[in-house]
Amino acid sequence: MSQTDTTEVDVQALEQEGEIAADYIEGLLDIGDYDGDIDMDVEGERAMVAVVGASLDELVGKRGEVLEALQELTRLAVHRQTGNRTRLMLDIGGYRERRRAELTKLGTDVADEVRQAGESKPLAPMTPFERKIVHDAVAAAGLRSESEGEEPDRYVVVYPA
Repeated sequence: MSQTDTTEVDVQALEQEGEIAADYIEGLLDIGDYDGDIDMDVEGERAMVAVVGASLDELVGKRGEVLEALQELTRLAVHRQTGNRTRLMLDIGGYRERRRAELTKLGTDVADEVRQAGESKPLAPMTPFERKIVHDAVAAAGLRSESEGEEPDRYVVVYPA
């Protein structure tokens, strides 16, 4: 089997995960009587499912807590049908995209601050998704960062060069 064949199989598996997840989310939306359209995509090595449309703030919750819970339930539903763990990413109402932009700016700003002050700086606790975005932004700015603490209070510390 060539490298191309393997990639195609992976994409097909990810598309299947997305379809299972979309069906699951659609069922939840129906139960809760929420309006929303579902978009599916494959980005990198994960399936992406997004609910777009009407006001969906209740499904995001404070600091994305409801969204995180729905993502875990959706991952469990996919796992139950495929037998495989999934890294599926769920977004509702564009929350993750907005959060990604905010956190990229935060990572860049903190990196500049640490570079000027010459002292490390800890940030507020974040989810794994949020920490990864900050780590990527800090690395892009040429500095080093590490996650410290225990879930759910794990946080990023940015270090001078």
